[in-house]
Amino acid sequence: MVARLPIKATGMTCGEVDFDLLPCLSYIRNGGDVPSDCCNGLSTLVDAAKTTDDRRTACNCLKSLASGASNDELNRAAGLPDKCNISLPYKLSPSTDCSK
Repeated sequence: MVARLPIKATGMTCGEVDFDLLPCLSYIRNGGDVPSDCCNGLSTLVDAAKTTDDRRTACNCLKSLASGASNDELNRAAGLPDKCNISLPYKLSPSTDCSK
């Protein structure tokens, strides 16, 4: 009998986005030093979002998360790509147009 690994039939989910960015939550809420696990999670998210649909899904998930954030939290979240030296194809903001 041959074991097969399941093949992912659907694209990225908000659950995956949330999981990847969970290590960033403390920094986004409270400031301080950005944990290395946060940067690793952001990198994982960017690497996983290979297709346009995946990038749109990730963008919309992040946009949804940002809609309930304070200005300080939004500023800290928006600065994560630079602090982690990661290129993100969109801004972490509730006003981001994820269709572009």
